[in-house]
Amino acid sequence: MCGAAHVVANDIDPMAAVATHMNSELNGLQPPVCLTHNIIGSPPAAFHLILLGDMFYDQSLATSLHSWLNRCMETHGTKVLIGDPGRAQFEEHAVRRLLRPLAQFELPDSVREENYGLSCSGVWSYTPEL
Repeated sequence: MCGAAHVVANDIDPMAAVATHMNSELNGLQPPVCLTHNIIGSPPAAFHLILLGDMFYDQSLATSLHSWLNRCMETHGTKVLIGDPGRAQFEEHAVRRLLRPLAQFELPDSVREENYGLSCSGVWSYTPEL
């Protein structure tokens, strides 16, 4: 909807691909390519922008993601934006010091209840050169 020429969605849960296709249809868009294998650690593709959501829930995943994002940025100049509700693993991980806050959003009550009381979510720009 923002004018991207090409979109690739990635989630290891096949239901995420189904949800992505449904969302595309609801918005009158062609569904993107949906990959259901883990691309973290693969050779960096020439992505202009990587959008991540709630990916820092596990220390080892966060560490491998950090390395892969660095390779994407170094190889292709990829811009990275991260959305996270502020889980402890995210706040305590070393990658946190490489992020610049861009926006913060209050979560609806139903989401707060489902997510152990987390009350807001932020969007961050990943800037390892800091």
